[in-house]
Amino acid sequence: MRRHRIKGTLGALALAAATLTAAGPAAAAEPGGTPAAAAPAQAAHGTQPPPAEFGTDWDDPLTPAPPVARPSTRSCQVTLAEAQFRDFTPYRGSYLPPTACGAADWAKVVLRLDGKVKGRQFDRLGNLSLGGVEIFRTSTPEPSPDGIAWSVEKDVTHYRDTLSRPQPVEMLIGNVVNDTYTGVIDVKVTLTFYAAEGRPGSGGPGSGRTPDSVLPLTSPAVTLPRNTERLLAEIYATGSGGGCEEYWYMTTPDPAPYSCKAADGPYREVRISVDGRLAGIAAPFPNVWTGGWSNPFLWYVTPGPRAFDVQPIRYDLTPYAALLNDGRAHRIEVSVAGVPAGQTGWSTPANLLLWQDAAREVVSGALTRHEQSDPANSSHWTPAAPGAEHRLDTEGGHRLTVAGYLDTSHGRVTTTVTRAVHNTSVHRWTEGEDRDGLTATWTDEESVTRGATTTRTHRTYTMDGETTLGTGDRLRTVITLGDRADTVTLRGGREVDRSRLDDRYTGDASYTANVPRDQRHAVATTSARYRLYGTGAPGGCYDRTVTTVQGTITQDRRRC
Repeated sequence: MRRHRIKGTLGALALAAATLTAAGPAAAAEPGGTPAAAAPAQAAHGTQPPPAEFGTDWDDPLTPAPPVARPSTRSCQVTLAEAQFRDFTPYRGSYLPPTACGAADWAKVVLRLDGKVKGRQFDRLGNLSLGGVEIFRTSTPEPSPDGIAWSVEKDVTHYRDTLSRPQPVEMLIGNVVNDTYTGVIDVKVTLTFYAAEGRPGSGGPGSGRTPDSVLPLTSPAVTLPRNTERLLAEIYATGSGGGCEEYWYMTTPDPAPYSCKAADGPYREVRISVDGRLAGIAAPFPNVWTGGWSNPFLWYVTPGPRAFDVQPIRYDLTPYAALLNDGRAHRIEVSVAGVPAGQTGWSTPANLLLWQDAAREVVSGALTRHEQSDPANSSHWTPAAPGAEHRLDTEGGHRLTVAGYLDTSHGRVTTTVTRAVHNTSVHRWTEGEDRDGLTATWTDEESVTRGATTTRTHRTYTMDGETTLGTGDRLRTVITLGDRADTVTLRGGREVDRSRLDDRYTGDASYTANVPRDQRHAVATTSARYRLYGTGAPGGCYDRTVTTVQGTITQDRRRC
């Protein structure tokens, strides 16, 4: 979604650009998704020079992320949804599991969305649910007048419980089609099931088996099976809907003269609680959609990290399982700290993932530890001197440790979860916001010890960008985005697994605002590099870079 400025020069430009360039804020629908499929590069890539500026068409969108790995067993495909989205009417259908690829004991299940759109349209958000369980959240690319096609893939094997039974299907990509915004979003979503032929059994808890039950958190009151021995929550948290919470990372406190306000500034934290007690914290990912930062030319071919793959935040709530196993209803609630009271703009659908002890009807235990730091959140505004910039320095953070044990059929198992989140940012802008920039870092460190196994994950999200409006209404945006995660697993103090993800995007785009399309003279250079080492990477190493110039892919390089 485009930077939606409420006032200032760039506010008028954003509106004008929406009319002229197929850009704009996504509608208040909800998204769904995971890794965008790496589409094959066109044969002409590298054989012809890129155009001097953008025309009426550009290459189809793709990301450098790896496609979902598939086993070599026999497969079955089911069409989950097929629809053309013109408004806010959801697609509704029915799902039946396939019968030719085994009875729910599938080796893998891969969801794939194939989409196409042409004309002029905003970027839009979409979500897909099965039996009330959200399994996919995504945003859409912005079309060329001549039309584009794209695809997104996601491994949905961990929703095996939901997929094993007939379910109602609901999908929505909220859209507006009229004389100005002409793009109808045409999508088809399929599931491909791979049989588990010759594969070992699912094994015990912690062996990597999929959850025994998946429950949508459709209301705060939840009653769990009494033999739950592992409990995770996943939250598809996005600031969305076209208002200021779509750009929460650039909001300012009331005294600062900026178009997007939030009483406590830009610090946000996604929290989950059990019976009113804080049970999990996380840093939200700073999504930038394909109209973002007032400059859709940045994202026409290579979107920013996770734009097509809106990944859920995961929380390990196992220390609370003993309290939740009493057969009574308990309140599990999601909130976003930092959002002004009474203000909407965040979507936080959640699922509970449960593993159950098949050898016991009731698993008992206790919550033994609950410690948290005082949440920190401070923003300091430095007013601009004449001809200079305003500056807002923000720092926030929080730390939580919870622990508990369960007496299972395979012995007492203690789980300790520690999570620490931190954010620093520097926001600079001029009067009228004709120059507007942000440098920000978010860290989310998590340690989960279950029995003798400890998994530590260090996540870092970065954003460094600036938009300027210069002479002749020439608007330029330069931006770098980063999504990094380092994970190590120890067993008995010895390292048994390690992985590293580094997904980085850089872009530089400019165009002339407030003029007809053929006078924009838009140019853009972008580069997206996705690196993955260790677990999850094909052969233990994956490294791909996609570079574009004026919407033409000039490099598609693989290094591993």
